[in-house]
Amino acid sequence: MPLAPETRADYARRTARALLQIGAVETAQDRPFILSSGIASPVYINVRRVISYPAIREMLMGFATEILDAEIGRDRIDAVAGAETAGIPFAAWIAALSGLPMQYVRKRAQGFGPAARIEGVSSPGQRVLLVEDLTTDGASKIRFCEALRQAGMEISDVLMLFHYDIFPATRTALAERGLRLHALANWRDILAATEEQQIFTPAERSRLAAFIEAPLDWSAAHGGSRHITF
Repeated sequence: MPLAPETRADYARRTARALLQIGAVETAQDRPFILSSGIASPVYINVRRVISYPAIREMLMGFATEILDAEIGRDRIDAVAGAETAGIPFAAWIAALSGLPMQYVRKRAQGFGPAARIEGVSSPGQRVLLVEDLTTDGASKIRFCEALRQAGMEISDVLMLFHYDIFPATRTALAERGLRLHALANWRDILAATEEQQIFTPAERSRLAAFIEAPLDWSAAHGGSRHITF
């Protein structure tokens, strides 16, 4: 049964507050951040910081496991796969909480054969959930899922702590490849939390709001790419 909308919204609020609390969100000062996709951004988020905060880690992994059960279905998953590198610890904790086997997917092949990018016990036909720390535009998630499928495994869902959720093309590209994305929070949740707690300056919140509203235009105007490539 899906989580109630108010429960999902509460998880998003608490996730956003937690990420701000541990200093995972930075605002650009003299110049914008340039993401690996080439997009210029006024903000940067380092979800990997969660691994160093046990109480917050436990809370967020609990949320993630509930989302797995409610939106994906534990009985529809045979294994949890972490994406190298940042997704590996989160996949391990989710696998432990859900009692499922774990694997991880390499960025590049090591060895030979169709499963050369997969570490851990895997087999054709296995139903796998990919776990990551975050996604910006979704391109790397598509590549990880393609590696799993090339190894003969089935994958239809990707679970992560944070999704930028500002590029409409991302969900379209994932849907075209038979993939659904599930995340605990996004930039709108972060913006709401900063307004609630008065964490950023008004100018910083204004820049974040402008980026959320038109990210590719903002990027191009600040020296970044205007396009996303999948």
